[in-house]
Amino acid sequence: MNPGTANYRLAALLALTIGSLIFLSPAFLPTGVHLPLAPAESPIKLGLDLRGGTHLLFAVEVEKAVENSVGRTGEELSRAARDEGIVVGKVGHEGTNLTIQLEDATQRPEFDEFLTNRYPSLQIQPGAGATVKLALSVREIDRIERFAMEQSLETIRNRVDQFGVAEPTIQRQGDRDIVVQLPGVQDPQRAKGLIGKTAVLEFRLIADGNSEESVELKGSASSAAGAGGVQTWQVEKKVLLSGGQVADARVRPATQLEGPYVELVLTDSGSDDFEALTEENVGRNLAIVLDGRVFSAPNIRERIGGGRASITGNFDMKEARDLAIVLRAGALPAPIRIIEERTVGPSLGRDSIEQGVLSLMVGGVLVVLFMIFYYRGAGLLADVALGLNVVFLMTALAAFGMTLTLPGIAGIVLTMGMAVDANVLINERVREELLLGKTPRAALETGYERAWAAIRDSNITTFVSGLILFQFGSGPVKGFALTLCVGILTTVLTAVFGTRIYYDFQLSRRGLTRISI
Repeated sequence: MNPGTANYRLAALLALTIGSLIFLSPAFLPTGVHLPLAPAESPIKLGLDLRGGTHLLFAVEVEKAVENSVGRTGEELSRAARDEGIVVGKVGHEGTNLTIQLEDATQRPEFDEFLTNRYPSLQIQPGAGATVKLALSVREIDRIERFAMEQSLETIRNRVDQFGVAEPTIQRQGDRDIVVQLPGVQDPQRAKGLIGKTAVLEFRLIADGNSEESVELKGSASSAAGAGGVQTWQVEKKVLLSGGQVADARVRPATQLEGPYVELVLTDSGSDDFEALTEENVGRNLAIVLDGRVFSAPNIRERIGGGRASITGNFDMKEARDLAIVLRAGALPAPIRIIEERTVGPSLGRDSIEQGVLSLMVGGVLVVLFMIFYYRGAGLLADVALGLNVVFLMTALAAFGMTLTLPGIAGIVLTMGMAVDANVLINERVREELLLGKTPRAALETGYERAWAAIRDSNITTFVSGLILFQFGSGPVKGFALTLCVGILTTVLTAVFGTRIYYDFQLSRRGLTRISI
């Protein structure tokens, strides 16, 4: 190889090394010391087991999402049928089944045709007469359940993002579970309350003497009586406005008369509906209901335009902020319940870091000493390559936003062993060629060529195993697999190509006459 090419390769390797060290410097330098071009914060993100925090496993009750969907479909079907001139009476639902009572049994054929054309997901059960029994199709049930899981995952992610947790882990586990890991969060009660709140927001009128149908709800008495406590409210069943028509929710500070409250900004359609309902119901009380509880029931004194409403109550600032978060993020499509909860303290995280670093140092020192003792100069070069391997591996993990966990540290230790194994293969092959009387140049070329096949095959099989673990594993298993796969790539870069670049530089510049091996 000509000197120019060797120089360029060595310069590129040095530049990559210096850049990696600068990039990682905030994680190792004392506070206040900052290198030029280095990131402002440590790029190495620690997982829950190292940093401490809260681990929550939620089960999504998707069957409730199916039941809710059936109920909404029944109400929609009743209105659509009336628009077609079909008189529908009582509508009932239980589980995935609907029961429709027609006012006129002679309209049954017309109603069946209407159902077939407009609601193909509803299967008409055998029977005749005015009572129509319907069942949701298996395909539609599966679609609703899958959508409920996807929407629950997205809603929880939105809530956690607004909660302000750095580097949370939110992922699906199995068919109906969602795992949430919140590094640094030591208040699991608030996290559970924020994530698990269904957040179904409804606007209903307080029932008066003329109301045909009403329901009884519990709620705060502060809005009507001027004091705290619990009051029973009779509200109309009809929902005039829902949380789906809320575009934004903001916390407003306390005033002299009341504490902090949440201001709602409605969508265009929500603004029109709110303006119409306030105009039609001047003088009546409008209940603002969240998760089946009346938060306030202000009196409508005039038509309210502008697309804004407010939720008041005995909130402190944290409660008002959390309420605004769940309203902005949207309602969960189905209830969720906690089936596993763990809190990892920061002291345990520090102990884990210290033990992990200790294992790295002990293993690394033993390997370094063995390589120098057994391979002398070539062993020292292998140790340098091993150090570069760790640096490049950490840089890659940090650059792609990967989180370091205890299994990840185990993956790094395994990667170090594989890197040393590659250098052992190379050194043994080069030593064999030298014993046959070949020149250093010929011994290096043949030694690297003969070792490459074994290094390539062993790393490919391990890499494929890592991919399988990453694809089908979860949580810590994925962290280990990811570190292992990235470590294999950096191992090939440093143990094979990095050491060869050094030897090529020596051969091209100084005419290497002896190899210390």
